[in-house]
Amino acid sequence: MFKRRSSLRGPEGLYGWLFTAPMIIILGLFLFAPILMALYVSFTNWNGNGSPFVAGPNAQFVGTKNYTDLFTRDGLTRTAFMQSISNIFYYVLLVVPIQTVIALLLALLVNSRALKAKGFFRTAFYFPSVTSAVAISTVFLFIFGNSGAVNAFLGWFGINGPQWFNDGRGLLNMLLSAIGLDGSKAGWGQHEVLGQTVWQWLSGPSVAMTVVIILVIWTTSGTFMLMFLAALQDVPPEVDEAAALDGATGLRKLLTVTLPMIKPTLFMVLTLGLIGSWQVFDQIYVMGKGNPNGTTLSPAFLSYQTGFADLRYGVGAAMSFILFLIIIVCTMLQRFLLRDKDVRRSRRRQPAVALADQPAGVTK
Repeated sequence: MFKRRSSLRGPEGLYGWLFTAPMIIILGLFLFAPILMALYVSFTNWNGNGSPFVAGPNAQFVGTKNYTDLFTRDGLTRTAFMQSISNIFYYVLLVVPIQTVIALLLALLVNSRALKAKGFFRTAFYFPSVTSAVAISTVFLFIFGNSGAVNAFLGWFGINGPQWFNDGRGLLNMLLSAIGLDGSKAGWGQHEVLGQTVWQWLSGPSVAMTVVIILVIWTTSGTFMLMFLAALQDVPPEVDEAAALDGATGLRKLLTVTLPMIKPTLFMVLTLGLIGSWQVFDQIYVMGKGNPNGTTLSPAFLSYQTGFADLRYGVGAAMSFILFLIIIVCTMLQRFLLRDKDVRRSRRRQPAVALADQPAGVTK
């Protein structure tokens, strides 16, 4: 028999709790308690008047009605919520991989021994990340305006630029229509799924949402570049020398040596990018509030608008917790896909190895 030993003996455990108590109290009061309160509000029809914890005409307990209505009840609320999910799906599908690749390439560039003035380039690449998102969004409104710098630049080549923030056409729909697959009139495109037609689900990001995607990629790549740079600088020089001796150079070295060495950082960058993309709010609020025609609407902004503008706090809170569950599921799926294969094999073989190590005649 083995006795379980505590890592903290004597007064050390008490001192540890005393030192961490202030932060635990602060987190409990200002983070965990509001989350639990919002969870309760999501099961009520509170309209913002009075207290949501006192039963009355302003706050009635409705159970899971706010959640089920978002998926089963026809109406503007379900249509807007599903449209926001569709918008953010394409947003995440483009932003997360592109910003990760750009951040990794920038990190490899500024980590190169051949590059001069590394400090200048690191600062230049990181500068957009420390600039106010509201300020940059306002600047982009002028740059991509109908008479902005982008359309003026395109005009030099005889290209008539689109009305970026007034064009709600989906890029994927535009591409499919160009090759003769116009589902807006076809029967297959008119089938309704969760309040939206199949053609609307396949619309892709709108022209207006494309501007938001460009903005976010530009402002976030610098932060993730620093994370990759720190990981690259922790790779032992002996590893690069061994790879060079084995003939691994360029892309082969990146895929077989560098990426496996910085895999924990890659997982962190993808996770932070995934969470931040699903929660995008500032840029949506400044650059149109969901317009045109809801094609830039995000679940985070819709939750805010439903609660604070429409005074339906229960529905708004329900949207927030559905978004939370989506983020958790995506993060767990990503973690499963990025797990080391050797760890999976060792876990599968562990029961068999443990059984083989038992003395003869001993069974569990």
